[in-house]
Amino acid sequence: MLGTPLHFWLIFLITIAAALALDLGVFHRKSHTIRIREALLESLGWIVVSLLFNVWVYWSQGAQAGLEFLTGYLVEKSLSLDNIFLFLIIFQSFKIPAKSQHKILFYGVAGALVMRALFVVAGVELLQYFHSVIYVFGAILLITGLRMFFPGTRATQPEHNWLVRTVKRFLPFADNVESENFFVKQGGKLAATPLLMALVAVEAMDIIFAIDSVPAVLAITRNTFIVYSSNAFAILGLRALYFALAGILPRFRFLHQGLAILLFFIGGKMILSDWIHITAPMSLAVIGAILAITIAASLLIPVKKEHAA
Repeated sequence: MLGTPLHFWLIFLITIAAALALDLGVFHRKSHTIRIREALLESLGWIVVSLLFNVWVYWSQGAQAGLEFLTGYLVEKSLSLDNIFLFLIIFQSFKIPAKSQHKILFYGVAGALVMRALFVVAGVELLQYFHSVIYVFGAILLITGLRMFFPGTRATQPEHNWLVRTVKRFLPFADNVESENFFVKQGGKLAATPLLMALVAVEAMDIIFAIDSVPAVLAITRNTFIVYSSNAFAILGLRALYFALAGILPRFRFLHQGLAILLFFIGGKMILSDWIHITAPMSLAVIGAILAITIAASLLIPVKKEHAA
């Protein structure tokens, strides 16, 4: 399957299915408000599962594949932090209660896995047959990094998203209904609840996010299995990461600038790959250093009083 033996994909799918079955069957059988302690433990669990899978990739496919998976996972995990800000805005915009947010994120992640598979296959095939596409992908990362470096310039209004507006054209919107379902009967007709609109907004944002994140991992490796599996494990842990970090992530004042520098590095690496070869260990070291400096600067450099006000 795209150059990777079928049994590798089967082991990957079985691992994902078993982890999801444990997640849904044990930890989230009933809708409830997820506390920080529970979210941290669950997030740690997904990280452990991802790293164990990384060890298996290292053992079964070699050191190069293992390093590429770890680098791709770290890049995707880092860029997904920006999605947490978007989730906060979406849930606030549609007034989604805390106990219903996990349901939206679960279906959002399921849709993201399907969408990401399409993007990965398309990206790998384009790079295989049209080498010049590498410069387009690199330019996308540089432009995204430039926009991310100045987060104040990005205005996000989920309720005005093109996909949300499209759904509203075909379905009436019951915006004053509090329901755990995606659809309700209103005046004898089927109407969309805020939960459905929030889910549509999450999926729309992921399409935009995939345009940035998939080229970032393709700059590290062209191995379809490594690209998709590292993406999938990072995405699956995103729900728990949201509940763990949603309250404290805004305090990391240099997060957007750090992620922007990360995208500058990966985009530059992609554009210059025909002339400058950067190995997987070097990429991993640079990415780790960027993230460490970003976190340290956010914690050690205090916010100025006028900015805090």
